[in-house]
Amino acid sequence: MTEKEIHKKFRSFFHMQYWFFCRKKMALLLLFLFAFAQNNSAQIDAVLNEWKADKDLQSASIGFCVLNRSGEIISEYNSHQFLIPASTLKVITTGAALNILGSNYRFDTKIYHTGTFDKKTGVIDGDLIIYGHGDPSLQSEYFQKDTTQITAKWAKILQDKGIKEIKGKIVGDASYFDRSIPSNWIWADINNYFGVAPCALSYNDNKFKIVYCTKETGCKADVINTIPSYLNQTITVNSNVIGKGTEDEAYVQGDPFSFIKEVNGRIPPKKKNYDVEAALPDPALLCAEMLYTSLSSLGIKCDRTKIESRYKTEDSLATRHLLHTHFSPSLDKLIFFTNIRSNNHYCETILRAVGKGSMYNGIEAVKKYWKEQGLNTEELFMTDGSGLSRADNISTSFQANALLKMCGDSVKFQTFYNSLPVAGKSGSMSGIGKGKFIENNMRAKTGYINRARGYCGYVKSQSGKELVFSVLFNNYNCTAKEAKVKIEKFLIALGEL
Repeated sequence: MTEKEIHKKFRSFFHMQYWFFCRKKMALLLLFLFAFAQNNSAQIDAVLNEWKADKDLQSASIGFCVLNRSGEIISEYNSHQFLIPASTLKVITTGAALNILGSNYRFDTKIYHTGTFDKKTGVIDGDLIIYGHGDPSLQSEYFQKDTTQITAKWAKILQDKGIKEIKGKIVGDASYFDRSIPSNWIWADINNYFGVAPCALSYNDNKFKIVYCTKETGCKADVINTIPSYLNQTITVNSNVIGKGTEDEAYVQGDPFSFIKEVNGRIPPKKKNYDVEAALPDPALLCAEMLYTSLSSLGIKCDRTKIESRYKTEDSLATRHLLHTHFSPSLDKLIFFTNIRSNNHYCETILRAVGKGSMYNGIEAVKKYWKEQGLNTEELFMTDGSGLSRADNISTSFQANALLKMCGDSVKFQTFYNSLPVAGKSGSMSGIGKGKFIENNMRAKTGYINRARGYCGYVKSQSGKELVFSVLFNNYNCTAKEAKVKIEKFLIALGEL
């Protein structure tokens, strides 16, 4: 055999050995990836199998979808099934609004006068009109850091403009929104603080306090006050509340726009000043009355009998003369409280801002936005923006992919991300994942209405994976607290991937 032939055989042998080595390495790599993929979902599979064997969930509807930041599905179950989202729907509304309106969007409230204003005498021979565009933060507990009423600040501004007397009416004009509530909200919700009707001229978070005094267990609770009070109207509270238990289980019912409220249920016994929060029947009127009080305290003459609210425009804006414009905090701040506090009032107001005053136009604009992002809006059915309606439906695939889309703009994403409660730390996630890896590593929007509970958000897992997820439970046969514990196992498992 020549030297050339020896070299040729050697090269052939070397190439063959190298080929076997590469195949072996590839096989090991594939085996590793397969094992990794199996381990990747093993924790989730274990929780799912536990759910399937759980008698409390035999008739329940369950779905979840877990994605990585590249959009690859890590795990899913019934991810295209329609489920009731409860308050997790807020991420769909606020996420779209942040992109449609912009994080610096501000609601404005304008103070006009009609007729004439004689700057020499300081007399307005006409009406003073507060025209609202939906600002939910007016006298809100989230933004009113001092004890000064917002109307007192307005009154001082008007005084500085030389106003000394108003001969006409003081009007709270809320005509920019229809005076309505979502048609699918239930009777048990719409008079309580979490079911307040959106209003173009919101005030005091559109709620008031019914102050009770309770005695021994089983005794009827006494209504001792309502705060705040109207000047020219009286809220009548027909109460059948007893002192029993440790929680606020009193529910307010009746026409949401009526000054007569029916309250039933129970509250803790032996309490001297126990507050039950209810929906204001007429926020625009209260705002106008508070402005009257603030003006009067500065010596500006106005007639207490000439205060009213309007929910339909009675004059042309062209006949009004602008005196002052008040701006709300920016949308990013409003969205923070919308999601961290799961505030239905804020969310419904933001939806109407997207729809230029109309809830229905807002819903269409939200759906259009997500469709333009490439999502299948056939898997989204909205009847409100906040998720209080049981007629809302969404798939976990849609919800998880919407959250994924939010990651596209780093600035807007950070605003949105910061609005979500932190596991083990804040908001409705403060009791979730304590002592587990997800504590402080998961941000999620929670949702709960009767027999519907869910979570959706973001988690950085123990192995460093950044995941997006949505999980929804409907029609479980256990308490809400027990359902929460069952879902918490799934959330903990996500952190261990």
